[in-house]
Amino acid sequence: DPTGGQTIHDVAVLTESSISALKAAFAEEDAVVDVLTNSRSMPLDAACTITRQVTANCKAASAATGRDFVIVSRSDSTLRGHYPGEVEALIDALDRPVDGVLVIPFFLEGGRITANDTHYVTEGGDLTPVGKTEYARDATFAYHRSNLRAWVSEKHSGRIRPEDVVSVSLWDVRVGGPDAVAAKLRQLSNKQVCVVNALTYRDLEVFVTGLLLAEAPQPHADGKYFVYRTAASFVRARGGIAPRTLLTTAELGTGTTGKGGLIVVGSHVNRTTQQVRAARMLPNLHNVEVSVTALLNATQCDAEIKRVAAIINTHLATGEDVMVYTSRKVVTGPGPNTALHIGQRISAALIRVVQAIEYTPAWVIAKGGITASDIATQALAVKHARVLGQAIPGVPIWRTGTESHWPHLVYVVFPGNVGGTDALADMVCILRGTASH
Repeated sequence: DPTGGQTIHDVAVLTESSISALKAAFAEEDAVVDVLTNSRSMPLDAACTITRQVTANCKAASAATGRDFVIVSRSDSTLRGHYPGEVEALIDALDRPVDGVLVIPFFLEGGRITANDTHYVTEGGDLTPVGKTEYARDATFAYHRSNLRAWVSEKHSGRIRPEDVVSVSLWDVRVGGPDAVAAKLRQLSNKQVCVVNALTYRDLEVFVTGLLLAEAPQPHADGKYFVYRTAASFVRARGGIAPRTLLTTAELGTGTTGKGGLIVVGSHVNRTTQQVRAARMLPNLHNVEVSVTALLNATQCDAEIKRVAAIINTHLATGEDVMVYTSRKVVTGPGPNTALHIGQRISAALIRVVQAIEYTPAWVIAKGGITASDIATQALAVKHARVLGQAIPGVPIWRTGTESHWPHLVYVVFPGNVGGTDALADMVCILRGTASH
């Protein structure tokens, strides 16, 4: 998922995982490299295949460069995705003993915290157990449990009992400190699953300090080896990346180009719908709704793509900003793979819309993780990008590479489930260099 850069800055993003690309990344001084797979948009078998490929190629790049590595399987902070399938594929490709699997969905910037083993989502100032949110009713990745130990058991179809899942508690972190964390982690063996509680970055940093102690070789024992399944905040802590201030219009260089900007919205979660509604009220923003019904109709799809692309070209030609968004009624089908297939068809149509644009925009916002990935890799042909940082917490901004269809473009990867009602409108104002709406 391209939203993997939600908490980090000055980090390379690769949209391919070839051995040569990874060797080049391993040869750089960066502590972290973000490899985009977009696996949440795929069926399980395809997601596992690409996970094995990335892992195997990392091993080859490590052997060629002499630089060791650890892998974070970057999960959605609301627990959607191919778990445990991707983790099992990763372990299979590593082909080495793994002591534990660490499940850490804490994501402060997105209002996701874990306490007493229960994962919560901040909604309107309230904490809602994640199992009671719309994310738990996802057409492909539905679940029922908010308690992470019970969630692990549910995802393993009961093969792992909740009581067999280890927990690093807030007491371990805040009272016991790194030594207590390390002691608990050293007890893990044979791919045992461990969930981690955290309310703040301080909690996460204490945990990571204990994690590093557990992974370090001991006088009479090897260090423990873990696989991580985590949200974005862990990446910053484990990578040792210091926080930075939010990016400004001046740093992005987007406020005085004289060109129009482009927003492409594919995400259909309620938070995105609220943000689209607020952004539509911005002045000098032309809004175009794309009919999902037409995109899914073989006889209407081409005409709808041409209609939308023509409107975008007309307004970009005069320097106007344009927001294109899919109709808000969610279309699903019987079974999770049907929903995935529908999403892929809609995304493919949005790619064709962007490919038909004749003018280079000043900036692009892609709303929704799968949408942002497909637009970047297929419409813009991005192979290598750089995470500049964030202008809004939890919303990464890339600079596209020279090989891209639009080189050096400011590309905003806006997750569907991040930010308040006004966040999308605020992002447009930052890119424009105008006062908040």
